Order: sequence, then C-alpha cells, then structure tokens
Amino acid sequence: MDLPGLYFMLLNLENFREDYIQSQLDEDTVLVDPFKQFKSWMDQAIEANVFEPTAMTLATCTTEGRPAARTVLLKGVDEKGFLFFTNYHSRKGRELTDHPYAAILFFWKELQRQVRIEGRVEKITPEASTAYFQSRPKGSQIGAWASPQSEIIANREILEAEVKKLEKQYESAEALPRPEHWGGYRVVPDLIEFWQGRSSRLHDRLQYQLLGDDWVIKRLAP
Repeated sequence: MDLPGLYFMLLNLENFREDYIQSQLDEDTVLVDPFKQFKSWMDQAIEANVFEPTAMTLATCTTEGRPAARTVLLKGVDEKGFLFFTNYHSRKGRELTDHPYAAILFFWKELQRQVRIEGRVEKITPEASTAYFQSRPKGSQIGAWASPQSEIIANREILEAEVKKLEKQYESAEALPRPEHWGGYRVVPDLIEFWQGRSSRLHDRLQYQLLGDDWVIKRLAP
C-alpha cells in the first residue's frame, strides 16, 4: 500500500467511534467482594448471550520484560483466583515458569464492559489437572497430546497424522492419561478493575486492590 492509501485508511479509523450508554458503575451498588462482583458480571454476560463470555486475554512477560498476549478460556473461579489450562511447555508456560505473574482481561463488548485482573500465578494440583483433562471431549484430549504447542512444525499434516495415530492407540479408551506437560494455572489476584463504558469516554473504573487481607475499592479516572 502506498502512503496516500495508508493515510486514507488511518483517517477512516480515526473517525470510527461509538458512544457507550448502556449502564453505569457505582461504589454504592457494587459488591464488597470482587469475586462475587465478577460472578455477577459473568452471569449477566452469559444471560446476554455474549459471544465466548469466558474468553480472556492472558498477558505474560519474559524475564527481560518483553510481554506477550493471547486469548485463553476461563475454566473456573473461586475465592482463591481464576483458573485456566494449557501446555506447560508452550511459550506462556515457559514465561510463567520464569516470571510467575500475569494479567488477564475480559472484554464483553455487548455489555460495554471490561474486567482487568493482575496477580501471581501458581500451578494447581496434578490431581485437579487430571480430573479436568479427563472431563474434556476425547478429541480435545487427543489434541493436547498431538500438539507440541508453540513449537515450529513443517505443516499441518504432521498434526493430523499424530491425531490419527493417537485415535487408533486409544480407540477403546474412554479417557486418555493426562500429559505431564499439560495442566492448570490459577491467577491469584491482588488487583481487579471493573470498567463500564460511559458516554463521552467518561468511563466508570472501580479498582479493587488487596491490602493485607482486605479489598479496598477506589475510583480511577477514565
């Protein structure tokens, strides 16, 4: 693309905007417990038929400070934190080994909402990882074994051949053993921010910060 064409495209992007008028977020109405507030918003996202409401952007960082982000699925939340599963040998797995902190982001555009979460990351128990792994569809279990996640491969046919081999190997099995290199992580937060879009970009941002054993709520400027 030549420069005039690029400039024209950028002009179009600059003029693309939408006002946010659906709802508001107020200190007097949010729940004191951020996990309960998150569950309330997640329930509303599911009821509103938000596309992939459990999809979250997971950001990790190398020891040199180089960030990377990708979308994963939330698979559980409790009073300790937010759960997801992956290959421990993947890029994110390697980065979490070297630097066990992460940020996750939920964006529910249909509700004009975001939730930002930051904290340390820990592996869940092997038993819990196995229980979840074997609850997945068999095809997903085979996929976890077949894919050397984040590694360079020559072509897709390599993956498909490995899948066929595993399908034959485990054709009579109801569940596969869990790979030792695959399992769950928990993001244990010390900061959770709820963001509600508002008109004229004057968005509502309420931040829960863990101070000692207590969550303190503060309003942030948009």
